Amino acid sequence: MKIRKATQNDLEQLLSIYAYAREQMRAAGNPSQWKDSYPPAEQIITDIQNQNSHVVTESGEILAVFAFILGDDPTYARIEDGNWLNNEPYGTIHRIAASGRKKGIFRCCLSFCEAKAANIRADTHACNGTMQHLLETNGFQKCGRIYVADGSPRIAYHKIVCKTASTPLS
Repeated sequence: MKIRKATQNDLEQLLSIYAYAREQMRAAGNPSQWKDSYPPAEQIITDIQNQNSHVVTESGEILAVFAFILGDDPTYARIEDGNWLNNEPYGTIHRIAASGRKKGIFRCCLSFCEAKAANIRADTHACNGTMQHLLETNGFQKCGRIYVADGSPRIAYHKIVCKTASTPLS
């Protein structure tokens, strides 16, 4: 599997992958995290324009999409019922979704992110047991609760990739 930046030409495939991911969430007992239209096309386009959107490919086929954003995330400025593991620079994984055609997608995405940042943060809905499992089995620690832009709570996770980081965030 390879990772590359997403392009505007990928948009239709990304929308399809996100639609599939929403169906899988509902089937797994998580009907409210992404509802019927998250992420909206405008958010995906913004991620692409800002060069934060990445796709996982194999033999030219797009298997997954995710946003990886370096720098402070405004929704992470305040955390309740806990603390971040440190206050060092970090990257954030957002909007990860897979087509369901291949296993090991999260590990592939995480390896990519770990090469870019010494600290990685992520969050997920309390009903998203799949994502909680993936985060926890891949070294993330629960740190508390944050609130996303619409005011709904999320479980906040943090992973320190390297305690003596020399990896720049650019």
